[in-house]
Amino acid sequence: MAEYAYPGAELELFAAAVRWKRYLRAQISPFLRGDVLEVGAGIGGTTDVLLTDTAQTWTCLEPDAELHTQLARALPGYAAREGVAARAVHGIVGALPAVAAFDCLLYVDVLEHIEEDRAELAGAAARTRAGGTIVVLSPAHQSLYSPFDEHVGHCRRYDRQRLVEIAPPATPVERVRYLDAAGLLASLANRWLLRASLPTARQIETWDKLLVPCSRVLDPLLAYRAGKSVLAVYRKR
Repeated sequence: MAEYAYPGAELELFAAAVRWKRYLRAQISPFLRGDVLEVGAGIGGTTDVLLTDTAQTWTCLEPDAELHTQLARALPGYAAREGVAARAVHGIVGALPAVAAFDCLLYVDVLEHIEEDRAELAGAAARTRAGGTIVVLSPAHQSLYSPFDEHVGHCRRYDRQRLVEIAPPATPVERVRYLDAAGLLASLANRWLLRASLPTARQIETWDKLLVPCSRVLDPLLAYRAGKSVLAVYRKR
């Protein structure tokens, strides 16, 4: 595998967004079972919240060598807390054996970094057991593509239609919904007013403490039809 270096500098900032991660966990907890593969786990900020004792094993995959080193240091503590067998692997999905070894594959703010997203999901499906799931969370709405997206290496943002279109063969979308309606307002402000390449710690704190709780109320009221993020769950037949 060619050496990969993650271009962004926001992982530690977003690691503090625990309310958002807990909201995501509430949305996807039914799928976090059996053998889980978390793709692009970074420094483990999301793993810390999502890793659950409903999983039997949890594998974190990270292509950046420096981030993998940090992840490998943090993961044993998360795993011991939940009583789950966990490991950190340096690499990408395409380098793993093409064997259906996992019950759930997670792409949390990862797929938008991958140019060949359709091929990536096909590779993920090849490693998913029958009845298993691929869970994708990505930033929503290409019209909101901002200097921040460019700064952290996003190839695109997603809408519901695109996530349905790139479903792997025999692995159709079971659920697709927008999340964080309140946060959508903040994204609009950044896109058209602030045009910042990186949010500040204060902005992340304000979003996480004030807007995310509002979204947990608004999203179901709006039938998950508006939000700054989009969640898709694919189920392998």
